[in-house]
Amino acid sequence: MVYLKQRKIFTGFFAILLTFFACGAIAKAEPKQVKMVVTAAFVSDKGMPIYKEIADYLGKRLGWDMSVVSGLSYDESDEMLDSGIIQVGYVCGLPYVHKYAEGKYELLAIPVMAMSAERFPDAKGYEDVPGKYYSYTIVRKDSDISNWSDLKGKTYSFNDMASNSGYNMPRYKLVQLGAKSWQDYFSKVVVSGSHEESIRLVARGIVDASSVDSLVLDYDRSLGDLDALNVKIIEHLHPGGAGIPPVVISSKADPGIRKALQGELLIMHQSVEGRAVLDKALMKQFTAPDDSNYDDIREMEAAAKNAGFIDFE
Repeated sequence: MVYLKQRKIFTGFFAILLTFFACGAIAKAEPKQVKMVVTAAFVSDKGMPIYKEIADYLGKRLGWDMSVVSGLSYDESDEMLDSGIIQVGYVCGLPYVHKYAEGKYELLAIPVMAMSAERFPDAKGYEDVPGKYYSYTIVRKDSDISNWSDLKGKTYSFNDMASNSGYNMPRYKLVQLGAKSWQDYFSKVVVSGSHEESIRLVARGIVDASSVDSLVLDYDRSLGDLDALNVKIIEHLHPGGAGIPPVVISSKADPGIRKALQGELLIMHQSVEGRAVLDKALMKQFTAPDDSNYDDIREMEAAAKNAGFIDFE
């Protein structure tokens, strides 16, 4: 009887151990969950599915559950990145330099675009400016406006005050021209809400001009979008371009996530599957983080502040 009792105790204990280790194994096998959000893109809104393809590619490589969060406002996205609820973001360079200064974002990777100067007659391409992009000042294709001097007293649109290419870079151009405010130079200024809407407003003659993200116009032109094909570039603002919208990671995120993701992004162009996704985004590759790549954005913003430029209200 004693033997049977001891055997039952041992058997029960062994079952508990098996359950413990089995549960531990299951927990260990569960994929890491990583969320990504897009507040600024290296494609237009029409190319947003590409970000899911990138997430799926990275998830497959790392054995993680990677997802793209959508439907959030810029403020909501920023708040969730700040808190680490969302770990990774594709963001505009202007918010990046602000958040980096606050210690909330860390640079993960820098996109390098592949489009050559021969693709469109009025676009420079990116061969000589890796890690940079442009703010294209555009007018309607049949417009007789050919430079910024011709824009004096005209109607104008920008997408958002938090945009580098849509707001910070043209603001710097206005400072160079001696203007003290947007209203000081243009007869009317319209806030469009997006680069695509700014392109539409110009293409359909609702406003005379705008300055838009080169990556957005390039992508929409590559798709044959009629509005994108009905505008022309009259200037690439800031010689040499400016720091391209980067991939960032929340400072609250697990350092292990940063290391693994960065490693996969930097070699993505070397795999057949990764190369195919990058080609869809008109990208050459992701390159290593370098915060100094965004000093030009800081300098343009500082120049406007030092000149006493009055921001749009």
